[in-house]
Amino acid sequence: MWEMISEQQVGFYREHGYLGVEQVFSATDVAELRCVTDEFVERSRTITKNDDVFDLEPSHTSASPRVRRLKNTAKHHPVYRRTLEHPRMLDIVAQLIGPSIYCNGDKLNMKIGGVGSPVEWHQDWAFYPHTNDDLLAVGVAMDDSTVENGCLLVMPGTHQGRILDHNQEEGFVGAVTEENFRPEGAVPIELKAGGISIHHVRVLHGSAPNRSPNPRRLLLFQFCAGDAWPLIAGDGYWENYVKSFVRGRPTNQPRLTNVPVRLPRPRPASLPSGSIYETQKVLKNKIYGANPAEPALAS
Repeated sequence: MWEMISEQQVGFYREHGYLGVEQVFSATDVAELRCVTDEFVERSRTITKNDDVFDLEPSHTSASPRVRRLKNTAKHHPVYRRTLEHPRMLDIVAQLIGPSIYCNGDKLNMKIGGVGSPVEWHQDWAFYPHTNDDLLAVGVAMDDSTVENGCLLVMPGTHQGRILDHNQEEGFVGAVTEENFRPEGAVPIELKAGGISIHHVRVLHGSAPNRSPNPRRLLLFQFCAGDAWPLIAGDGYWENYVKSFVRGRPTNQPRLTNVPVRLPRPRPASLPSGSIYETQKVLKNKIYGANPAEPALAS
């Protein structure tokens, strides 16, 4: 019998802005995800540059396929779609942001052994501020997620503070740019395969490179309360908003709360549109080094 998270766990999330929950997905679920993901990696042998599905590690070749990220996974395979709609996961999300839920993005960060690129420190809220901050990201651990293989790191309590600057001279670069910033007090969210990480949209987080031989594949879903509307919406937003619901009903009455906001504008003209890895390329003060893409290859 599945038990939802306890009041103590809900309270921990409210106070600290993150949570780890084990055994949400079964061994069968995990095996199915791994199998489908391996098929996508095999398909990537014919891909030579980033596209709408694949974000490639710099050292990717047809002989040695190295995928950094799969984009919009739920659109590309029913197994990923079923994972997005998994009732156990959505029960937990509903406890934290309410019964009406939609998804505003999903991806699979691969972090392959000895190669997996880091993600510099940032707040998701800097990318997509909404009318309220009942938003969170769920990471489904497809492998045991440890400090050694680059698990998610968070700075507890930072979801209750200000939004740090993610801009430098060129514009929005998708990572904290404040000169004296250091991820002090960061804690890892270590999980067994099948567990999930949860982090609030405003909590500071990042992940180090994978310096181990073991993969750290993390399937990420971004969930929003049904009455949270983006402050920057593209064309056809209403139609996409309606289609993205996983529970509850859409509403045309956004809920407004007093939360700090920095709009992710302007975007550097020198950067093509792409994933966070591409956006962070021009970041000058990198926590994980001047050339973080594959720091473990030389060791």
